Amino acid sequence: MPLKFYYAPMSTASITALVLEELGVDCEIVKLDIARGDTKKPEFLKVNPNGRVPVLIHDDAVVWESAAITMYLGEMFGVAKKLYPPPGPKRAEAMKWIVWTNVTLGEAVNRYTRNTLRTTPAEQRNAKALESAKTEVANCLRILDQSLLNKQYLVGEYTLADTHLIAMLDYIRHLKIDFTPYARINSWSQRCSARAAYQRAMTAEVER
Repeated sequence: MPLKFYYAPMSTASITALVLEELGVDCEIVKLDIARGDTKKPEFLKVNPNGRVPVLIHDDAVVWESAAITMYLGEMFGVAKKLYPPPGPKRAEAMKWIVWTNVTLGEAVNRYTRNTLRTTPAEQRNAKALESAKTEVANCLRILDQSLLNKQYLVGEYTLADTHLIAMLDYIRHLKIDFTPYARINSWSQRCSARAAYQRAMTAEVER
């Protein structure tokens, strides 16, 4: 059974889109419009009661959450293509960075956006929460920058952990967060974005 991928532009589903492109896995794409309420319609809520994308369906597996999807795709298709480590210490390292992207970094970024973007009413924004979020995002970037010391990629060679994280960092860059202090992150980002799959995914994102 082919993969079925529920997608919405400019969402965390872009992470999964990049992972699928990197793996070269064919799938049926179901495009949803979040602004029109597609993810809250009864037919989609039967697929994901959380009302969010991305969602991946493969055989009998219905997988929510971009981190879980990346790890699932890595296990199913990535090991043979040398894009995901086999079970062992390097697999653990890749999983660590994938989950860190969504949980530690992602939570700080979410608090930053809640207190800066126009989608949050002014009366609901909190200046102290914003400053705390800025500090935590900067700390996450410092940790990542230090972790890339003497490494080309997160676990040595390129893996889907790099794919997952670069997609999140692309979003963070659009938030006008200063990346100037993070030379190693910037060099790593350039290596990731130079990959053919990345270029194809960015073109597809614009065309969808």
